[in-house]
Amino acid sequence: MLVHPNFNPVAISVGPLAVRWYGLMYLIAFVLVIVLGRRHAARRPELGFDAAKIDDMLFYGVLGVVIGGRLGEVLFFQPGYYFSNPLQIPAVWNGGMSFHGGFLGVLVACALWARRQHLPFLQVMDFVAPLVPTGLAAGRVGNFINGELWGRPASPDLPWAMIFPNVDAIPRHPSQLYQAGLEGLLLFLLLWLYAAAPRRRGTVSALFLIGYALLRMFAEFFRNPDEGIFGTLLLGLSTAQWLCVPMLLAGIAMFAWSHRQPPPSVPTQPKA
Repeated sequence: MLVHPNFNPVAISVGPLAVRWYGLMYLIAFVLVIVLGRRHAARRPELGFDAAKIDDMLFYGVLGVVIGGRLGEVLFFQPGYYFSNPLQIPAVWNGGMSFHGGFLGVLVACALWARRQHLPFLQVMDFVAPLVPTGLAAGRVGNFINGELWGRPASPDLPWAMIFPNVDAIPRHPSQLYQAGLEGLLLFLLLWLYAAAPRRRGTVSALFLIGYALLRMFAEFFRNPDEGIFGTLLLGLSTAQWLCVPMLLAGIAMFAWSHRQPPPSVPTQPKA
C-alpha cells in the first residue's frame, strides 16, 4: 500500500522568499498556455492569433482565474467560513480555488478581451478551450503535492490505494491524480486533436463543456466530497457534480446550435 510522502509545501526557498508548489503549478499552467497557444496559432493561422495577442489575452485570463476561482470557493464551497472570516478571502496563498468559479471568471475576462479586440466571443473561446486542460492537470498535481482534496476510501487490495497521513490511516483513492489524468491530459488530447482542423464556431467550446463536465462528474465518485452549497451530497451527487450539470446542458445545447451554423471556410494554399 502506498503512503503519501507529505511533501514540503514550499518548493523553493531563498532567504525570506518562498515559492510554494501550488503557486509553481499555476506558473507552469500559464507557461503552457503561452507555449501551446503559439503552437495552436501557428497551425491555425486563419484564427487570427499571434504571440502578442496570446500574451495580452493571458493577462486577462490570469485575472479571471484568480479572482473567479477565489470567489467561486467563497460562494460555492465555503460561504459560512469566509463570511465569518472576510479577511481570509484574499489569502489565496493558503489554498482554496474553485474550478467552476475560475471558469466563470475566464468567461468574463475573455468576453472583455474579445470586445476590446473586436473579435467574436466564441471565436476566442474556441481558441482558448484546447489550452485549458493542461493547466487543470498542473493544478491537480499541486493538490496532490499538498495532500489536499483526497479521495474516498478504497479497497486495501487496490494496488495504488494511498494513505494520506495528514487525514487518517484509511487507504484512499489518489483522486487528485485521477483528475489530472482525466480532465487534464485526456481532455487536452481530445480537444487538441479536434481543434487541429477548422470547425463550426462554438463546436470546440461545446466539446470542452461536455468533456469536462462528464470527466469531472465521473472523477468525483472517487473523491471525498467537499462540503458546499448543496451539502456534502445531494441525491448522491456532490456540489461539484451539481455545478457540472449546467455545464453539460450548455455544452449539448451549444453543440446542437453550432451544427446549424455555416460550415467553416477551409484555408487554401496559394498557387506557386
